[in-house]
Amino acid sequence: MYTLQPSEALALLKFNLPALETEHGITRKILAAIPEENVEYRPAPVAKSAWELATHIAGVENMFLSGVGTSGFDFALSAAPSQLKNLSEVVRWYDEEFQKNYQRLLEADAESLVQTVDFRGKWIMPSVWFLWRAIGHSIHHRGQLSVYLRPMGTKVPSIYGESFDDAQARKAAQSAS
Repeated sequence: MYTLQPSEALALLKFNLPALETEHGITRKILAAIPEENVEYRPAPVAKSAWELATHIAGVENMFLSGVGTSGFDFALSAAPSQLKNLSEVVRWYDEEFQKNYQRLLEADAESLVQTVDFRGKWIMPSVWFLWRAIGHSIHHRGQLSVYLRPMGTKVPSIYGESFDDAQARKAAQSAS
């Protein structure tokens, strides 16, 4: 197996931090778009509810980020705190934890990034690798959640390009001015 060098790990971190920040902002928009009155919506009986997906995304992203530049994960972060009672509280918590993690990652040293971390025996990788796990996991579940929005009766925000709903709003604003 290839041994990641400290300088390479630091380069991976610096390369992926802008993506982490961008993806956080997109995920935040999707979470904030969920209508509070429809948090229990699920497209099928076996699917997670919008609430379950939202709290899963926020919690697991923080859990994966807790392992980057450290010797292990804080699995308690896998679930949003039980005192969060509505989506605005989840979004606030998601933002606060993200800012703490992001600041810590900005200050991470190369040696801590190459430190091997074991994720439940499934992945045993340098800690910096879990930055991409955090990003990929959020993108995956955010995609699921974005599909819930229209059936819940709300608009879908732009993700990587202008969404239909944002395009319609832009056109309406242009014709009103």
